[in-house]
Amino acid sequence: MPRPMWTGAISFGLVTVPISLEPATESHDVSFRQIHLEDGGRIRYQKRCDIDGEVVTEDQIGRAYEVDEETLVPITDEDLAGMPLPTAKAIEIVAFVSADSIDPVSYGAGDYYARPSGPVAAKPYTLLRQALDRTEKVAVAKYALRGRERLGLMRPLGEALVIQGLHWGDEIRSPAAVAPPEAEITEQEIEGALALLETMSLEHLADLGDWLTDHYTEALHEVIEAKTEHRAPRPVGGEEAPTAPVVDLMAALEASVAKAKESRGEGGAPGTVHEMPKPKKKTAAAKKTAAKKATSAKKAPAKKTAAKKTTSRRKSA
Repeated sequence: MPRPMWTGAISFGLVTVPISLEPATESHDVSFRQIHLEDGGRIRYQKRCDIDGEVVTEDQIGRAYEVDEETLVPITDEDLAGMPLPTAKAIEIVAFVSADSIDPVSYGAGDYYARPSGPVAAKPYTLLRQALDRTEKVAVAKYALRGRERLGLMRPLGEALVIQGLHWGDEIRSPAAVAPPEAEITEQEIEGALALLETMSLEHLADLGDWLTDHYTEALHEVIEAKTEHRAPRPVGGEEAPTAPVVDLMAALEASVAKAKESRGEGGAPGTVHEMPKPKKKTAAAKKTAAKKATSAKKAPAKKTAAKKTTSRRKSA
């Protein structure tokens, strides 16, 4: 079981739920050591005091706030623990909101499971989880962790409660600076994009299957094993992504729809976006053209019976 990172309680109204926080995710990244290229020796870093030059260990290192170049104010763990902060030992729920009202860009670093502390916490913990699940709402909470106050989102995940860190409002940059210039998009192109979205749509993230596998880490392990065994790495399959710029947007959409259907094993003719239903609204020019054609058709006399039959066949077709 992972070691708890924080112990305290969830507080909403007059209800208190003793809990501890532990990481909700784990890293599978491969870490490397730095070496001296000439002889393969490890590169090591030493922390030295700039007054006496002594090499110090981690238990000899503290923290301080730099007022100016000449003044450092030491800050101890006891100082931080005694801060006059309501959230120092409590996760304070400040509101319940709809999950759809929070944009994903607000999510910050840190996902944690809230573990109930003992049998006493089981009932209020379960009550809060079921209430959130039934109302399809999430709790916005404030808490202190790793030396700073944080904003978080609490929601049910399975039978547990998970807390996800949120960015403060002033930490999120405005998207206006990166918005593209205006571009003319036709209705046919929009319909083509919708056809592609529909073809690539899935019900659940888990349906992605092999796409959820970290192939980079797998390939990296293969490289390490191959070098250890003094052999060449096994070749990795897959197609390289095209790098050429898109010239014909409609052609790219048609090809994408066809490829998506082929990857799903759907038979039949390849998909095309040109047969998409067009908008029901007609322009004024189109209406005038249709009216002129109808008027000229009424005025033109039928010269031969064969011509009448040909016309009727065309209309029926």
